[in-house]
Amino acid sequence: MKSRIVIPTVAPEAYQALMNLEKYISTTSLTPVHKELIKIRASQINGCAYCINMHTADGRKHGITEQKIYLLNAWREADVYTEEEKAILALTEQVTLITNHISDEVYQNAANLFDDKYLAEIILLIITINSWNRLAIATGMRAV
Repeated sequence: MKSRIVIPTVAPEAYQALMNLEKYISTTSLTPVHKELIKIRASQINGCAYCINMHTADGRKHGITEQKIYLLNAWREADVYTEEEKAILALTEQVTLITNHISDEVYQNAANLFDDKYLAEIILLIITINSWNRLAIATGMRAV
């Protein structure tokens, strides 16, 4: 692959704004498992090998089992996820694939399981990882 721009070098203020959002996410009440499931699933949908590699490793460190990682692409057919995890994964998919919008059913299911602050944090994390996926793919970052 031909070399591509390095965003932190050519647009450091914009990159710092994304880092500040990431810093905010690190202070939220989201559990480490919820955070990594969101990051892995969005990265799978977006095809971001760099982020999949990073977040599956991080997920393991936070106690996500190999089984949950391997079944993530087919989570609806797997009984290893909690009701909360399934709601988070459904919301992650619909926010990531935003062109289809977020159904009232998926949103309401998540709203019934989480308080407003936690739900806001989930949505903000989904937006953040999608931004990172797009940055990594657009600039040619590779999994190592």
